[in-house]
Amino acid sequence: MTELLKLDGISKIYPSVVANDNIDLSIEKGEIHAILGENGAGKSTLMKLIYGVSQPDRGTIYWRGKAVQVRNPAHARALGIGMVFQHFSLFESMTVVQNISLAVPGSLSDLSKAIIKAAEGFGLPVSPDTLVNSLSVGERQRVEIIRCILQNPKLLIMDEPTSVLPPQGVEMLFDTLRKLAADGCSILYISHKMDEIRSLCDRATVLRDGKLVGTVKPSEETSQSLAKLMIGREIPHASHEAATEDGEVKLRIEQVNHTPKDPFGTPLNSVSLQVRAGEIVGIAGVSGNGQNELMRIISGETLLKPPSNGQITLCGQNTGRLAPMQRRRLGFSFVPEERLGRGAVPDLNLGYNSLLTGLENGLSSMGFIRFGKMKAMADECIAKNDVRCGGNSARASSLSGGNLQKFIVGREMALTPEVLVLSQPTWGVDVGAAAAIREALIKLRDAGVAILLVSEELEELFEVTDRIHVIFNGHLSDSLPTRGTNAEQIGHWMTGSFVPSTPAAAAS
Repeated sequence: MTELLKLDGISKIYPSVVANDNIDLSIEKGEIHAILGENGAGKSTLMKLIYGVSQPDRGTIYWRGKAVQVRNPAHARALGIGMVFQHFSLFESMTVVQNISLAVPGSLSDLSKAIIKAAEGFGLPVSPDTLVNSLSVGERQRVEIIRCILQNPKLLIMDEPTSVLPPQGVEMLFDTLRKLAADGCSILYISHKMDEIRSLCDRATVLRDGKLVGTVKPSEETSQSLAKLMIGREIPHASHEAATEDGEVKLRIEQVNHTPKDPFGTPLNSVSLQVRAGEIVGIAGVSGNGQNELMRIISGETLLKPPSNGQITLCGQNTGRLAPMQRRRLGFSFVPEERLGRGAVPDLNLGYNSLLTGLENGLSSMGFIRFGKMKAMADECIAKNDVRCGGNSARASSLSGGNLQKFIVGREMALTPEVLVLSQPTWGVDVGAAAAIREALIKLRDAGVAILLVSEELEELFEVTDRIHVIFNGHLSDSLPTRGTNAEQIGHWMTGSFVPSTPAAAAS
């Protein structure tokens, strides 16, 4: 191999943190190289320096043996560097093909054909004419990946790419990445899935607290040793006893039919399920099969139109026409999959973001904000959930994706809900933080909270849930006891090979 990219003593310093501290890194031509680290370890900052989003304070970047200053992302793309960001850079009011046309030359007609071809080849189905604002997080990531691929990069930076794929699609993507590498394209691969790193990557560089820990060959490591290198300690594994089956039904969804206004949305067809106090019910499925529409109906962002569209009961009360805050007053908490813009307001600090959902939990009095209580709640959430940030005054947009997710999940858990609904709670979160979130969910379950967990991480669902449904094309399967099924069966159902649920089966 020959060296394509080299970083020599790269440092990036912000007022409150040293994000990168004297980092050395080399990427060979045709190499698949992993970057590992906890949330806040400096991975995203380092990638932004390579891609020209930010400039290093010290050190030198060498591209094909020559020192370069990557001035901006357009310069990076001209050099042959492509990147898929953790927080996406898409215009929501434009279609998929229009977004891609901003970075890839060609007519919209030709680009649409190229998008379809790339989508089929990579197992990343997406319609070129769909408006981005109607896409789920997983579908938006597909668009970002396809946009990068169509630029024919020499170096492709990928951040958690398999979070959008079912188990059967992961190996297809890996085959494609290996072919790209064989053709000379180098890949910087960021993932928190240790098994993926060991299967796919030639080398792995580990960062911790902004510093270089070392570079290893993943094939010579175990998943446990890689995780320990990354966070400096052993990773606990969440475990729990079987749930009691006599808990009160806290969330009941009966025969919900819904056709979204967006023509590219996924209609829901006779969806029924129940969640009892003291159990965790999971929903598995490939992104874009109706999860987003179902979550908006449960949260109250989309209201049901009676009488023909089914019923939602929360803590014994019909809530199909109640607004989100009215549902929260009944004991409902919600973690959406979109962190910025839906889970948190990017330009508000963490104190005010605590206020968004905790206003009626002691953070206001007679219509006035209790700023001391607000800041104290944010500080407690930051400390309890190990959120790496500059304190309660830090803007939400300044946090890494994983740290913002830890804050949002911790904020909702702190409200002591009776019903907690979470969508992709550990997406982009490092293995240590993900384990902590899962342990916290089990503790809430044991305390009698009814929890509905939507996740594309089968490992997560098998680790914490008591029952699992599968959603495909707007249809929900019957639930299966988690201890009575396996990843192969659930993965098979994720392709649509199941009989849609009935109200009686959903209750079991």
